[in-house]
Amino acid sequence: MKGARPWTEDERRASEAAHTEQEAASWIQAMFGRVAHRYDLANHVLSFGIDRYWRERTARRVRQILRDPASRVLDICCGTGDLVLALERSRARGALPVFGSDFCHPMLVGARQKMDGAPLFEADALHLPVADGCLDLVTVAFGFRNLANYRAGLVEMRRVLRPGGTVAILEFTQPPNAAFAALYHFYSRRILPIIGGALTGDRSAYTYLPESVKRFPDAPALAIEMGRAGFPQVEYEYLTGGIVALHLGRG
Repeated sequence: MKGARPWTEDERRASEAAHTEQEAASWIQAMFGRVAHRYDLANHVLSFGIDRYWRERTARRVRQILRDPASRVLDICCGTGDLVLALERSRARGALPVFGSDFCHPMLVGARQKMDGAPLFEADALHLPVADGCLDLVTVAFGFRNLANYRAGLVEMRRVLRPGGTVAILEFTQPPNAAFAALYHFYSRRILPIIGGALTGDRSAYTYLPESVKRFPDAPALAIEMGRAGFPQVEYEYLTGGIVALHLGRG
């Protein structure tokens, strides 16, 4: 365009980063779409059923909020809705329903089959169609590490949370015990892709899983990032030997 100024180096890098993030998000969206039909089965088999306990533990940690009938709750990256169901079981009678969102349509189809009439909507977790400061609790289980930009995801969660609200992030992490970590890494890299591939027909999705955990910040680093994103109070606990960590951030 005539008269247009050339981009600065910072603008060029920002454009390249945005393009890369968009490609990553599209790949993740397509991958989850391919495994949605057997996603629940694969989760339960690969975790030996412990994934149910992890979600119930998350619901117990935020039970005080859930027992308030007026509290507004959103589970982002909700997948087929297992955490939404766990949160609903702890809700007070007559309370507002738990909302769920995901950007993968086949996942939401699976969720709707389990929760007919539930308030679910399709949305990118980095750009939620939700007003500022309107939620009391935002949760995410095993979806946060799939975001194309972790910092942007935390900032967006903080944006929609009311002052004093809580965010809960349940996610795979690096076990702090070296011996247990070695055993877990062997299982996740050698055994898990074989079983996951056999169950879903898409081995690449379960090769991606351990690699995504490897790239993801460990529990202490994620706590620091949450603080930088605007959560002044952050705590976390390891579950099942440190395979998983549950972070709670309060605004």
